[in-house]
Amino acid sequence: MGLHLIVTVKQVPDTHNVSGNAMKEDGTVNRAALPTIFNPEDLNALEEALKIKELTGGRVTCISMGPPNAVEVLKECLYRGADDVILISDRRFAGADTLATSYVLKCAIERVGSYDLILCGRQAIDGDTAQVGPQIAEKLKINQLTCVAAVTAVDEKSITVKRSVEDGYEIVKSRFPALLTITAAANEPRSANAKKVMTYKNIGKEMCSLSYDESYLAADACAIVDHIREWNVEAIAADPDQCGLSGSPTKVKKIQSVVLSARESRQIANNDAGIGELIHELIEENIIG
Repeated sequence: MGLHLIVTVKQVPDTHNVSGNAMKEDGTVNRAALPTIFNPEDLNALEEALKIKELTGGRVTCISMGPPNAVEVLKECLYRGADDVILISDRRFAGADTLATSYVLKCAIERVGSYDLILCGRQAIDGDTAQVGPQIAEKLKINQLTCVAAVTAVDEKSITVKRSVEDGYEIVKSRFPALLTITAAANEPRSANAKKVMTYKNIGKEMCSLSYDESYLAADACAIVDHIREWNVEAIAADPDQCGLSGSPTKVKKIQSVVLSARESRQIANNDAGIGELIHELIEENIIG
């Protein structure tokens, strides 16, 4: 029968293209102003799930919380070999911090039903908190194996992993169900399968041309069809007061734009004397010791 593997994935702003209008006045990310990509370590989580599936059999279900145009990352999951994909989308989810996000994902996972493993990327590049995965595990009351650098063994009842820790690595074994957070060191994500791209390329096409905010507003007019299930607050039996901004205790009180400007510069001679002088100056100013 094999294992049922659930992977949480996220569409995130491309932080390599951050501009001055990256934040809104209310302290939330202005996602409409930024291009979006598949969160890098979520790709590692997906790859690890696919590798486990190839080893043990079973199926991979990918879940993403976001506006309807987040269907793009779910299509990428299908291109790589995921069996089922689910979009958790509702205007009431907007503005969620990690606590509200993990609550929504927990509700969605419970709606999915039985599972053996949940795999998440270690962290998302838009927040860098590494909190959502562990919070999901805590809410589901299951074991969590974080910062997984390699899966060393897996069978029908348990998994053994190598975890990155401050001074090196540790080997940990857990029975199912369990949640893993996967690091970039775990694997090299595979490329999309050409045949699967041709099969799924037109799914949700009408949503992909819309901006982040427009796609929320157009959710009722443009249905996601074929292969992708879309669930809202009611579908996952979530409490609206625990979703989005209303369920987010994290509040941004002030935003300060940091502007880096060039000051005086000087050229260091490319010889032992010049480098020695620079090192001496850095020591004198207590920059290095």
